[in-house]
This record gives sequence, C-alpha cells and structure tokens, in this order.
Amino acid sequence: MSTDVAQQVAERRPAYLAELAQGTERFHEPRRTDCPWCGSSRLRVRLRTTDLIQHKPGTFTLDQCGDCAHSFQNPRLTPEGLDFYYRDFYDGLGGKEAEKLFGAESSTKRYLSSARALRSFDEPECWLDVGTGHAHFPALAKQVLPYTSFDGLDLSDGIEEGVRHGRIEEGHRGFLTELAESLAGRYDAMSMFHYLEHSLDPREELRAAKTVLRPGGHLMIEVPDPECRYTKLLGKWWVSYFQPQHLHFVPLANLKKELAELGFTVVGVERREPHVPFDLTTAVALFLNCHFPKADVPWRSKAATPRQLKLRQAAWWASVPLIAVAYGLDRFLPPLLTRTGFSNAYRVIARRGDDK
Repeated sequence: MSTDVAQQVAERRPAYLAELAQGTERFHEPRRTDCPWCGSSRLRVRLRTTDLIQHKPGTFTLDQCGDCAHSFQNPRLTPEGLDFYYRDFYDGLGGKEAEKLFGAESSTKRYLSSARALRSFDEPECWLDVGTGHAHFPALAKQVLPYTSFDGLDLSDGIEEGVRHGRIEEGHRGFLTELAESLAGRYDAMSMFHYLEHSLDPREELRAAKTVLRPGGHLMIEVPDPECRYTKLLGKWWVSYFQPQHLHFVPLANLKKELAELGFTVVGVERREPHVPFDLTTAVALFLNCHFPKADVPWRSKAATPRQLKLRQAAWWASVPLIAVAYGLDRFLPPLLTRTGFSNAYRVIARRGDDK
C-alpha cells in the first residue's frame, strides 16, 4: 500500500467508525412481505451473504418470488445505506480497482458487439448511455457509429471525466427518473448496461426511458441473467450477485412483458454475446480474499499491521497459479458454456412505439 493511500485510509477511518457505531440495521428498509414485481406473497430466500467485495459490515438477503421468479434484495437498502456501501467503490479509494474491473480494457469486445447489435436496427443520431461511469462504452461505440453523438448519464464524478476526455458530448449527473422530463424526446437510442439491477425501481426506470426516447427510438438493456446456471454452481461466490449493490434480478420473460406493456416492441434478444467471462476468476478471488489477512480499509476498527499486509501480499502471490487456471477456463470455455445456460447476462433491444 502506498503512503498516499495509507494516509487516505487513516483520514477516513474516524468518519466510517462513527457511522458504524450506530449499527448497520438503520441502512435497511422494513422487510417486504410481497414481490415488488407482481405483488405475490410467495417468497423464498434465494441468498444470504455479506459484502464479499469491500467487506463492509452488514448482511444481505435476496428473496425470490414463487410466482414470477423476480429476485430482489429484501430488506432493501435505504438511500443512506446505498450511499454508505457505494462510497469508495467507484470513486475515491476504490476508483482504480473499479476501473480495472469495469473499464474499457475488460469490456472492449462486449461493448463493440453491443454497438453493432443496435446498428443492425438503426444508425441513431443521438444516443444516451445511462449509468455510463467513465463513458468507456461511448468512446468505443464511436468506432462502430462514427456519426452518432453520444451523451452520458451517471451519479458519479466519472461523468465529468468522460466529457473532459471527449468520450461523450454532454454529461448529465443525477438519476434518470429525476432528469427524464428535462430530456424528454431528445434521444433516438439509449443504453442501460448493467444498470437496472442497481435501481430502486426498474419499472420506473423503464418508464423514464420511454419519456427520454423519441417515438421509434431504440432501447438496449443488458443485465445479469438470474437464470444463469452459475448461480447454483457458485452460490454466493457468483460475482453478479454483487451484494449489496444489486437490488433486483429481472428474468428475461418479465422484462419482455413489461416492455410490451409500456408500448415497446422487442426486436432483439441475445443470451450469449453479453456474457462477461470472469465468473470462475472472480469466484476464486472472492473466496481467497475472504480467507486471507484483511486489507487496511477505513471501515476496519484498527489499522492493519505491516506484518499483516506483508502476509496478505504473500498469500496473493502464492495464489497466482490458481487464479491463472480460473482465468484460462473463463477465456476458453465460453463457446461451450454460453450454449448450455451458463451465460451470465442477457441483452434486449426494444423499439419505442410511435405513440406520443
């Protein structure tokens, strides 16, 4: 750990510990007794876990509806809870690590495939990428759609970076649901890549998308596939569960039905190309990280000692062969896995109706 990072950790520790002294239960809403998608009371526990990535204190439960199969965090985090668990993940202390995991380097092929998929239906004039982060998708999509103007929308300060580096023309910072009216009818294409699962109300986000799109415009959605067979094979180590950030897991049939009811026509569905080949690598890494000496993070009550940090570094170096094997399997197995139900994501492209 660099001196600069160690200093940032030390500076942030008192504020984190003051928050944690009040307990984490206050970060959760009351538990629901019905499904937020269909209203059924037939719920079962799908998953119980902790924060396996940042290791912030707290426990989280995913329930699944017995009628429509929708899965959701229950009890759900409050806005204050979301702020606490998102803090220092995409920005701040965790910014560089998040960039490695979600940045353009690991997503180039998938992003280009997504841009080509929509180009087969339309060559839009202006495109809004919702949840754009640092705007890596628009930067790559310009290779496929050089005459399309790309804007981005996000909550993080990465949106300013995207504008500064010329990856997007305009950046809108805030919630889509709050900005929709001011952007009404402005775009003829919109993308939501791994965004809906983070939202408090996916249906409200879809209604907002309809408001922002022009009649005849296209909406592209990619989300984790809750029907992926890795969910049973890997259990809580399936990284796409991504607790506590992922609040909803929408089965493909549910999303298609909701889009149809909103006046969209689904024109494309893909369950293989959106697969992100990292399930085994991340499962191994998450498991090892839970058993190695803990990192020095500001939500730890005491700073890690130099000996603990050296042991942690040595443990990671010793695990390189195992991680390399998992990485190799992730890279070579997808042609087989994505044909047999192991694809971890799906894509839907829908055309907005011509109604006003």
